[in-house]
Amino acid sequence: MMKSYVFPGQGAQFTGMGKDLYDRFPEAREMFHEANDVLGFEITRLMFEGTEEDLRQTRVTQPAIFLHSVILARMLGDAFQPSMVAGHSLGEFSALVANGTLEFTDGLRLVFARALAMQKACEARPSTMAAILGLDDALVEQTLAGIDGIVVPANYNSPGQLVISGTFEAIDLACEALKAAGAKRALPLKVGGAFHSPLMEPAREELAEAIARTSFQAGRCPIYQNVDGKPHTDPAEIRRNLIDQLTAPVRWTQIMENMIADGCSEFIELGPGTVLQGLVRKVNKDIPAASGVV
Repeated sequence: MMKSYVFPGQGAQFTGMGKDLYDRFPEAREMFHEANDVLGFEITRLMFEGTEEDLRQTRVTQPAIFLHSVILARMLGDAFQPSMVAGHSLGEFSALVANGTLEFTDGLRLVFARALAMQKACEARPSTMAAILGLDDALVEQTLAGIDGIVVPANYNSPGQLVISGTFEAIDLACEALKAAGAKRALPLKVGGAFHSPLMEPAREELAEAIARTSFQAGRCPIYQNVDGKPHTDPAEIRRNLIDQLTAPVRWTQIMENMIADGCSEFIELGPGTVLQGLVRKVNKDIPAASGVV
């Protein structure tokens, strides 16, 4: 049986996340305390007791989800036997730590650097995202090409679910045009900015500098990366793809299709929430998908 472990991205956070791991496992407590030291603030307090508003700040959200996912994978111990891994956006960093490509503290530092750079880019150029439901990907792409301003496909989540990213004005125009083209819904999202779009170029440059200073090893299994949906094992390729991910769309539908084509017989989601399991079922309802538990 070939197991694929998948790691969620921003949006999966909730108050109390990771508290059960902290309470049950001494090693988890050590990792959480180490994270507080690395980050320079008590991420544990925000994860366990913070408000929804606290957890929505990019500088908090990204390390919080990363910690929940990575510590859960570590607590699985010998039961963690991946044939392949993938992570949605931010989750790609969790996957790389889980499969041994990155050390825990190196991964955390990169995630925090990424979060700060993205938050800065969002503040410099206000922008947003919207979910488009019930329309063919090609028709969404064709419609966006006719919109004035910056608006691009950002997350190919599953057939009939595509998230777009851009300036507020262009997103408003695109939502109206896509509804006119037949979209069932066009929903503005409560996010900090236009992730996975050209508006993240300043953040991409900052992340590239941080990645250049970080050591990457060959992992224990391939990671299917967001930028092309394909499996990668070469550390140099993985570095480049992580950098390009900030301004390129997340090809999650393609990742799942490729994993299934390559023999995946079960998806296990590690981290807060169950969003990725729902996306698996939209791609192929016959492949089992569940949450990883310890």
